[in-house]
Amino acid sequence: MIYIKNEKEIEKMRVACRIVALCHKAVEEKIKSGMSTMDIENIVQKVIKENNAIASCVGVEGFDGADPYPCATCISINDEVIHGIPSKNRIIKNGDIVSVDLCAGKDGFHGDAARTYVIGNVPSKTRELVDVTKQAFFEGIKYAKEGYRLSDISHAIGRYVKEFGFDVIREFQGHGIGNSIHEDPGIPNYGLPGKGPRLQAGMTLCVEPMVTQGNHSIYILDDGWTVVTQDGKPAAHYENTILITKNEPEILTII
Repeated sequence: MIYIKNEKEIEKMRVACRIVALCHKAVEEKIKSGMSTMDIENIVQKVIKENNAIASCVGVEGFDGADPYPCATCISINDEVIHGIPSKNRIIKNGDIVSVDLCAGKDGFHGDAARTYVIGNVPSKTRELVDVTKQAFFEGIKYAKEGYRLSDISHAIGRYVKEFGFDVIREFQGHGIGNSIHEDPGIPNYGLPGKGPRLQAGMTLCVEPMVTQGNHSIYILDDGWTVVTQDGKPAAHYENTILITKNEPEILTII
């Protein structure tokens, strides 16, 4: 069931999403080679605490018996697509691309956003991958308006990514968000247009292209969380929480 938010709930969403945006701003300012992924986790935890919010990802149930998720951030490097667990032993290096996905909650509502950061001298094809992944989000939300169907977003993302010879993963997708970090509907990054529910003002959605430089095949590491590309090629991730309005969509996790 898709939950349409009222004005009071939307305002709470804006507050939670602003905190997510502040977290990414802090990461963008400080991320560099030589840091550990746990250093990034600590930066995000500090911003969340300063804003009297909660780290929404902590305690999320795992897949197939995996332990609940332990951190505020998912930090995935190079061929890791999503859900990399921060560690003091995982050091960011020159030439890496680092995807940071995080959620924050306040007053019962949540925001969610992801960015892929380019560290130092990255091959041109990989830098293009990061740029295309980000732009795919903006191509998708051209259709995030009342009257369009949900799969119009999906189709636009997948079509744009394919133009550059990249691919999108199939097993994970965007989603609704509100009282929970994962609500209906699911939002794939590929598919035919004109399918699924019609978009309505008051929907809050996480649109998140997850794009691979090679093919879309993936597997999950023994930690039960980290998703990596089967062919070992890089992957990028870009996500924002958006609000469907009567006019253009409002991107809640950009300040």
